[in-house]
Amino acid sequence: MFELILKMLLVHLIGDFALQSNQMVIAIENKKFKSKYLYFHTLIHLSLILLITQFDKQYVVPAILLAISHLTIDILTKIVLKDKLKNFSIFILDQALHLISISLFIRYFHNYEIDSNLLFNAKNYLLLTALISVTFVSAIVIKKIMEIFDYPFPNNGIKDAGKYIGMLERLFIFVFIITSFWEGVGFLLAAKSIFRFGDLKENKEIKLTEYILIGTLISFAFAIFIGIIYLKLKNVT
Repeated sequence: MFELILKMLLVHLIGDFALQSNQMVIAIENKKFKSKYLYFHTLIHLSLILLITQFDKQYVVPAILLAISHLTIDILTKIVLKDKLKNFSIFILDQALHLISISLFIRYFHNYEIDSNLLFNAKNYLLLTALISVTFVSAIVIKKIMEIFDYPFPNNGIKDAGKYIGMLERLFIFVFIITSFWEGVGFLLAAKSIFRFGDLKENKEIKLTEYILIGTLISFAFAIFIGIIYLKLKNVT
């Protein structure tokens, strides 16, 4: 079963990413059902499935059905929902539906069950709690702390960019800590200092520099604290 999973995943990655150019995607979006690439892309997937399964008779009909489902999903995401959802949402929906169809294809040949105990257990609850704390919860708490300084932070960049940058940096720090790669924390702090504080020095905004420095240190402190607490609690669960 694992070999078939790898084969189908490889087919999907090659067909949907390596062999699907921007020209093909744009042509499908513009010409819709009249685009030859819509059907050519489906044919590529079918050919790849048959090739990787070595044209085994038991896979032929399911492969055709999987290719048809791929065509249906592409019609839904690239044509029907094109102007109704954002590009990122469409991409996520498209890939999710493709993975579901692939899982059903594999399920036809192999019976597999997901042990609920592998998902619903104390260690996973602890990890999920830590991840939410280091991203969303910390973002809100840090925002409230920074409001104490009553500094009108300039809002001329990408909307909520600072929030998501902070969430990502804390997530990286958390991963570095739980994998005992403390050097990564120092590297991340140094890299951010080079990119962020170099520009601030040129602008000679002392208050803004101090404000961002305080926020950065608080953000790092939260991530390190949550990472250490997670490791300690992980050992007792």
